[in-house]
Amino acid sequence: MSFLIKIPFGLLSLCFIISCKAQNIKSNHFTTEFSFTKGIEGPAVNAKGELFAVNFKEEGTIGIVDSNGIGSVYVHLPEGSIGNGIRFDQNDNMFIADYKGHNVLYVENGTKEVTIWAHNNDMSQPNDLAIAPNGTIYLSDPNWAESTGKVWMVNKSKEIVLLAQNLGTVNGIEVSPDGKKLYINESIQRNIWEYNINDDGTISNKEKFLSFTDFGMDGMRCDAEGNLYITRYDKGKVIIVSPAKKILKEVQLKGKKPSNITFGGPDGKTCYVTMADRGCFETFQALNPGAYYKKIH
Repeated sequence: MSFLIKIPFGLLSLCFIISCKAQNIKSNHFTTEFSFTKGIEGPAVNAKGELFAVNFKEEGTIGIVDSNGIGSVYVHLPEGSIGNGIRFDQNDNMFIADYKGHNVLYVENGTKEVTIWAHNNDMSQPNDLAIAPNGTIYLSDPNWAESTGKVWMVNKSKEIVLLAQNLGTVNGIEVSPDGKKLYINESIQRNIWEYNINDDGTISNKEKFLSFTDFGMDGMRCDAEGNLYITRYDKGKVIIVSPAKKILKEVQLKGKKPSNITFGGPDGKTCYVTMADRGCFETFQALNPGAYYKKIH
């Protein structure tokens, strides 16, 4: 037996609005507040599914966090070094942007020995890094005092080479899953720029991807479909944007200062967000697995 129930149009519209609101994504707590310092940054997940970030308990450390959200010190960086971004390559080696020492640091897979991979004193402070599918490393380099920035590349000879200058305060940086696009954002100017990546790793054809009239940006990462997950610093949100520049979702966070984001979890669809104002991680479920996660699993 079946029944036909008539719902007034006004009530139907209200139900639709409530349904849409129910689809909004909200974050969950993962680690305890201030288990990391306010300098928590550079979240990255290796092939084993282990989660890392800089500045656990104190500056100059790399912390590791287990599946229950319990953290500990993984390594201490050399004296005078403080990490910011972290990335793993296809062989699960760790690379760290050392903003104080003007280095890219290296920890070989299976060891805890920290060495200098590349160094360049001409950088203001290497902030975040991205690794292309072919292994090329890209670095964002903001000069906060002058509200300017540069983009660098680490070549095969481990030289840090200047690619772009006279930018705003470049911060978040990411390579598209196919390795053809480089995205950078400017925190103070609130712009996101898109470059083509040439065969030799250099970049060209700078185009504006997106801009905002309010709040800054920090880290950003791509999922396997090329959607950008952008942390909106001071707004307390992560915004998800398609390669066609369409805003797909906004994620409401518990804190206000998300500094960076990465993907992990059993299926690569758990986003881990570092929160500078809370010294901890928050999590939410992504639309797709992370681009890097998909390549190494």
